[in-house]
Amino acid sequence: MEWKLHAIGREGGREGEAALAIVVMGVSGTGKTTLATALARALACPMLEGDTYHSAANVAKMRDGHPLSDEDRWPWLDRLGGALGDAARERGRAVAACSALRRAYRERLGAASGLRPAFVLLALDHDTIARRMATRSGHYMPVALLDSQLATLEPPTADERALTLDSTRPPDELVAAVRAWLELG
Repeated sequence: MEWKLHAIGREGGREGEAALAIVVMGVSGTGKTTLATALARALACPMLEGDTYHSAANVAKMRDGHPLSDEDRWPWLDRLGGALGDAARERGRAVAACSALRRAYRERLGAASGLRPAFVLLALDHDTIARRMATRSGHYMPVALLDSQLATLEPPTADERALTLDSTRPPDELVAAVRAWLELG
């Protein structure tokens, strides 16, 4: 797969807005946690793992192979968005790993954070994602839910503050691309 750097809505946040919230998004198995961790390390800021904000009921539902409903997701997105906004305001920047598959979910994260997050979509083909999911251990998301996640995915549109990257690239290259897009040096 060829590396694609696709930037949408490159402009920064509102005038005078010091806090920066970045959400690394995509379906399970694309490398969200890996990139979010590397990005947070490079920016010397907190990294929030979206999976840890799920309720026990949500985790059990997914572990049993059932996709979450929007009603399941709203409280999760509110908890994660609130924590992301708090961390970004406290430390100036914060990064979260979160699927954020639909526009409504991204809008909910933004509303809960009180900021206008920058979204980084990690794109990858179905077979590679399935292979990654099948080989990782200790994660509750089964490969059986991959198709439902891909069907739910609404890639960011031109009016969203988003960047799409090919997640087959090494994390250091992805971090450099995000830093360049956000003009973070």
